[in-house]
Amino acid sequence: MSKDNDRIIYRRPSDNKWVDKRNDASRGFTFDTQAAAIASGRHKLMNSGGGALTVKGRDGKIRSKDSLGAGNDPNPPRDREH
Repeated sequence: MSKDNDRIIYRRPSDNKWVDKRNDASRGFTFDTQAAAIASGRHKLMNSGGGALTVKGRDGKIRSKDSLGAGNDPNPPRDREH
């Protein structure tokens, strides 16, 4: 998967809005709730062919990482988080 499609969800400290941002972008989409930002990030990743979604909590630490999209692994590892 390309690093260009990877997205990150984080809380912006200046106005406490949640941001869905592509890793190589300078700006992102803002949301009032973390759930809305995660849903937006998942939707954008699936439409662009897949990638990694990283979610940070209120404290700024990584809370969750998920790979989305088409894969060709015949024996993928079990997902222990979702």
